[in-house]
Amino acid sequence: MLYHHITLARSDLRKFKNLRVVVRMGSGCDNVDLKAAAELGIAVCNVPGYGVEEVADSALCLILNLYRRTYWLATMVKEGKKVAGPEGIREAAAGSARIRGDTLGIVGLGRIGTAVALRAKTFGFTVIFYDPYLHDGVEKSLGITRVYTLQDLLFQSDCVTLHCSLNEHNHHLINDYTIKQMRPGAFLINTARGGLVDEHALASALKEGRIRASALDVHENEPFSFSNSPLKDCPNLICTPHSAFYSDQSVTELREMAAGEIRRAIVGRIPDSLRNCVNKDYFTSSSTSKLNYPEGMNGSGSGYPYNPLIHSTTEPPLSGTPHAHMPAHSTLPTLPTLPESSSMINHQSQKPDSAESH
Repeated sequence: MLYHHITLARSDLRKFKNLRVVVRMGSGCDNVDLKAAAELGIAVCNVPGYGVEEVADSALCLILNLYRRTYWLATMVKEGKKVAGPEGIREAAAGSARIRGDTLGIVGLGRIGTAVALRAKTFGFTVIFYDPYLHDGVEKSLGITRVYTLQDLLFQSDCVTLHCSLNEHNHHLINDYTIKQMRPGAFLINTARGGLVDEHALASALKEGRIRASALDVHENEPFSFSNSPLKDCPNLICTPHSAFYSDQSVTELREMAAGEIRRAIVGRIPDSLRNCVNKDYFTSSSTSKLNYPEGMNGSGSGYPYNPLIHSTTEPPLSGTPHAHMPAHSTLPTLPTLPESSSMINHQSQKPDSAESH
């Protein structure tokens, strides 16, 4: 099991002669060489379902802080500054804005992006999103608006929030060029991956006022330190320590889901039995046939009778029990999995890959 601050390159993976599965304790897998792992017969899995609510709630919390300047106003009071009268309030709360009617642009409509969209609508935002790899009609089911280029999203949005994973195509997705395409005075929030934002370009935009305020939970270099960051002298900036995913409940959920994937690896076949294998497309018949798994461990021998129709937290039915051989939800058609990756963005979710990363 692997956390986001540990990196596994090809040279690292070669050292683990008996390694067969890596479970990333989170959704983003940019810290593992997926192709090299597959070539070595190592499945890489993530846990895309945990912490969705926590990250979405944190994103909305940061958005509300930028709009209503709660963080800065609370800091003033804590520091003993006296704010009184209309003029004093005007000066202290300068930059506060009304939410209703503003446009929130979401980059990457995976699990977390969708959760943010639903929450933002409740606050009165007009919600738009950019995601070139989602099927048509998703916007209709959510009651939001789709745009088909990143440029359109940046041009139309009063507030931009990032919810995509990091890959070789979208590093520094927000840079000096794309910042210039944003509305003057827009807000920027990033709870996805630090490498999506060029911090030098963001620092310049904040100091020049092109971006009114920004909130970052993730950073290019972590653990984050203001003293070593180009953002250290920036006004109107909130930084948190990659903690958006955290709650007591989400950490328990993460461990249980990761353990469930390990169980599927032990009792089933790698990679076919795994629910959230992110490098399955890199596997070839030669990379799995040469592994010589022991019987009962990813082989067809007399191991545990794995049944992919059974939910991972349930025991397999006995052969004599009713419905033992009936497929689950037999009246429902098998639906294709929506691809959630692109050359520009990758969701914080299971992908041919964002997203989501934590």
